[in-house]
Amino acid sequence: MQFSMIFEAQLADPTAEHERQVLHDCVEQAVHAEEVGFDRVWAVEHHSLRWYAHMSAPEIFLTYVAARTGRIRLGHGVVCLPFNFNHPARVAERAAMLDVLSGGRLDVGAGRGATRQETSLCGVDPERTYAEMDEALRILGAAWQDDELEWHGELLDIPPHPILPRPVQTPHPPLFLACSRRDTLKLAADYGVGALVLGFAGPDQIAEMREVYDAAIAARTGERFVSTAVNDHFAALCPTIVLDDRAEAVRIGARGQRFFAQSIAHWYGTAPPPDEAVLPGEDEVRAIRDAAEQQLAYLHEAKIPVGSNTTATFRAEQAYGTAEDAIAHVERLAAAGADEVMCLIQMGTVPQEACLETIRQWGAKVIPHFRDARPAGG
Repeated sequence: MQFSMIFEAQLADPTAEHERQVLHDCVEQAVHAEEVGFDRVWAVEHHSLRWYAHMSAPEIFLTYVAARTGRIRLGHGVVCLPFNFNHPARVAERAAMLDVLSGGRLDVGAGRGATRQETSLCGVDPERTYAEMDEALRILGAAWQDDELEWHGELLDIPPHPILPRPVQTPHPPLFLACSRRDTLKLAADYGVGALVLGFAGPDQIAEMREVYDAAIAARTGERFVSTAVNDHFAALCPTIVLDDRAEAVRIGARGQRFFAQSIAHWYGTAPPPDEAVLPGEDEVRAIRDAAEQQLAYLHEAKIPVGSNTTATFRAEQAYGTAEDAIAHVERLAAAGADEVMCLIQMGTVPQEACLETIRQWGAKVIPHFRDARPAGG
């Protein structure tokens, strides 16, 4: 079992001053994560999504973290691969540069960045995002297989060029794909890349998704592999706040998740902006359930189809509470088949002191529980 953290740089009260503070707070959290024993930090890439994600240049954030650390792995969770977001040759160059400067600590996840807000900013054609992501991943897989990259694809034509620098990890840093549905899990398996399950699925849903991933791995022929290096790693999101005071941890975690869920509903749908108010003594578990009901009512009124995952982001049964509560939740995720638990701690209304204390408690109690439980020599 591996343990990581993922950063969105979310913030309520999105003033320029608060934005700057949150970005520095994220760096402080990442450095602390290495100090207490986490294996990896991931950073998303989103554009122009106020409240939800101010992490628009993860390659710079991760490089800054790399300079402040010496062991922890650095993950793009994920790079937006449609060409108008990032040309694949430039993704390869930046990835290799960071891999070299970090001493071979980079992982690269792929995604589409498919909100209308983002695609309209950068002139991305929403109808081409899957095709462009597919071709970009294949270019990343081929970039350093030979002395020069030569690519003649359906969308791009690249005459022979060296891609410089060359990465430390050969033939390239490990590749992953953002997955939230069965079709993307099957795609990741067919590609031969790791699955980053970034939704708020609980252990039962994670077990179902792991079955889909494993079945696709068993059925694949290798014809769709994007590289000679195959990576069958399954990482699951784990929203968490851990404090000595269980009730306070649940309150802070549920409030942060409600902000996150409302932000997603705003940018991926047509819901209003998130509620930024933090009310002392609020029953936040009840509030997040009420928000889910309001979201359903809004969708019904707008005649927008409601699917099985419509309110999944409002599911408050996460790793909120004491370290013992978090251990019990992670044990269920491990039993469900997670190779890695991605801790989501930095949510828009969660104060920095609660983030740092959660990281400390995971390092002092949660992670050692699983490391110490390994068989001798394991």
